[in-house]
Amino acid sequence: MRIPRVYHPQPITQLGKINLDDDAANHIGRVLRMKEGQEILLFDGSGAEFPAVISESGKKHVTVDVTERVERSNESPLDLHLGQVISRGDKMEFTIQKSVELGVNTITPLLSERCGIKLDEKRFEKKLQQWQKIAISACEQCGRNVVPEIRPVMELEQWCAEPSDALKLNLHPRAQYSVNTLPEPVTKVRLLIGPEGGLSEKEIDMTSKYNFEETLLGPRVLRTETAALTAITALQVRFGDLG
Repeated sequence: MRIPRVYHPQPITQLGKINLDDDAANHIGRVLRMKEGQEILLFDGSGAEFPAVISESGKKHVTVDVTERVERSNESPLDLHLGQVISRGDKMEFTIQKSVELGVNTITPLLSERCGIKLDEKRFEKKLQQWQKIAISACEQCGRNVVPEIRPVMELEQWCAEPSDALKLNLHPRAQYSVNTLPEPVTKVRLLIGPEGGLSEKEIDMTSKYNFEETLLGPRVLRTETAALTAITALQVRFGDLG
């Protein structure tokens, strides 16, 4: 049986006994029904793993004994910031989950003319908490020890205008150059993925003003969630640690 990996939201600064938070305790005690003496792997976002043994296990309370700190990085050498216009239904959750598995460092949900999502600030805050939990769960599954940041929702132009020394890319089916023709070396990328209906011509012109380069993935028009994951994969194969 694979040893479960569990995120601990507070920094683990010393070995010994610690209490898991409510979410982790529920997962270990109720879902997995693990018992005293069984092993788990904790990580706190610092880049390290902490092997631990369960010392007390109940449905609402789990205590573990942390036995050591192991430095282990599974992070890509490519610093990848995804600006994703919010998609409908569970497509946004799917994109966040899979992009974390593929090695994205930062995700900013964006609003554009055609995104079709209208929520008030309070509901966006709930969405943000939900998306961050999805990112944490993806890290538990894929073995990452650093949790990507899900930033607060921003307007498209506000995000495009942020100062950055990264290569800025905007996917476009009529672009002249592809990911394979981008000049090397590339260590930082800001990748913009538009909504289901695509960016408007006005928005495309705006991205050019902020030095975003139009990039081609292939001859077919992809859905927004497919485009994001395909582009991330292509960039990780070319400049990161896939392939």
